[in-house]
Amino acid sequence: MTATALNRPPRLSPGARVAVVAPSGPVPEDRLAAGLDILRGWDLEPVVAPHVLDAHPELDYLAGTDEARARDLQEAWCDPGVSAVICARGGYGVQRMVDLIDWTAMRAAGPKVFVGYSDITALHEAFAVRAELATLHGPMVAAAAFHKDPRTQESLRATLFEPESVRTLGLDTARPLAPGRAHGVTLGGCVSLLAADLGTPHARPSARGGLLLLEDVGEEPYRLDRILTQLLRSGWLDGVAGIGLGSWVECGPYDEVRAVLADRLGGLGVPVVEELGFGHAETALTFPLGVPGVLDAESSTLTLDVPALR
Repeated sequence: MTATALNRPPRLSPGARVAVVAPSGPVPEDRLAAGLDILRGWDLEPVVAPHVLDAHPELDYLAGTDEARARDLQEAWCDPGVSAVICARGGYGVQRMVDLIDWTAMRAAGPKVFVGYSDITALHEAFAVRAELATLHGPMVAAAAFHKDPRTQESLRATLFEPESVRTLGLDTARPLAPGRAHGVTLGGCVSLLAADLGTPHARPSARGGLLLLEDVGEEPYRLDRILTQLLRSGWLDGVAGIGLGSWVECGPYDEVRAVLADRLGGLGVPVVEELGFGHAETALTFPLGVPGVLDAESSTLTLDVPALR
């Protein structure tokens, strides 16, 4: 199986209703409110799902029960008046609820914009495999970068409303880790979540033919080595076309992290570009998943063949 372009949802228009859900960790109310204000400033109408501010009765790292989190996502997605679903935050919990969702109903509800990152990687994979839908690896409503960083905000706003204006992606910090130029379809996200998905019933069998986007947070260099080695040993990286790297916040000194990335990925014989500017950092650009493009190590950019949204 080769990574193929997925169905792109339509762009948003002023006045669109946008549902906010919490599939993973608990959401601080003040941070949620700040993010909702930004969305309203874009002339969007945010609708907060019923259980977004819930707390699990026993496990305080979850935003409510698995069933409630799954129900919120499915009901928001299947609401014909909702044009997009944006996650409130990551954390942990998607893997506990992703199989409680009726993916046949989700697919039938039609393509919509879906935004998130971090733990939401497991949902990006589910939308790709079970609904054949392109999604947006982008900032979440209660995320600090979304509140504080103008470039993070503008990257998402432009992608939602004017996607043709953001077809060349990457920060000025981007640079080649391995040379080359490759065409493929974007996929990826938080690398620990991609590794954790291996062996599950609906996991993508490989990244073959894809432009794999990887980032993570809070994983020490030896743990990143273990994660990447697992992906290599499983054959999941066989045939990957190119690799784009984002942020590695709280993963240790970057020179140590970089050494691991170079050691584990540099021998694949494909272009690898680092510090593209997506993930958990202070600036978190929006990168579409499931869209064809070109990763060019010389220019250290990812250029999309088509806009992220129709």
